[in-house]
Amino acid sequence: MDKLKSVLSGEESRREDRTILESVNEASTLGWGTRVKGFIACFVIGGVCAILGVCLLFLPRIGLILFIVFYTFGNICALGSTMFLMGPVKQLKRMCDKTRALATTIMITCLVLTLCAAFWWKNFGLALFFVILQVLSFSWYSLSYIPFVRFVILTLPLSYSIF
Repeated sequence: MDKLKSVLSGEESRREDRTILESVNEASTLGWGTRVKGFIACFVIGGVCAILGVCLLFLPRIGLILFIVFYTFGNICALGSTMFLMGPVKQLKRMCDKTRALATTIMITCLVLTLCAAFWWKNFGLALFFVILQVLSFSWYSLSYIPFVRFVILTLPLSYSIF
């Protein structure tokens, strides 16, 4: 009966005209309260994983591997937490925006290379180097959401050279 109503009212033809992104966006709509709860939960999980990773760093033998895994997973959770606030499609569009595309690419590449260096190449010095790059690229990416902060940071050393 519902199918007949949608065909007669013309809703069926409008449903077929939607793009895949519109379908994903419609399927992922949440209420504002649910979005905030999801953001807080995902962000807290990310923070706890990062702190746990730092605490586990000092365990003998497996401490470095646990640090790399927990810290990287924490960064992924922190990045994913903002998808609850904006929605996945809008978040991906903003991540690929021209002001953030380079920072996003470096950040995701560092996340992958950190895990590759730890598990595939078994080079822990390189893995720590990629963790440092993760921190820097994630910070630079996060600063891109605050207007004019990256510009101020880039011009700050120039203002000291005047004196």
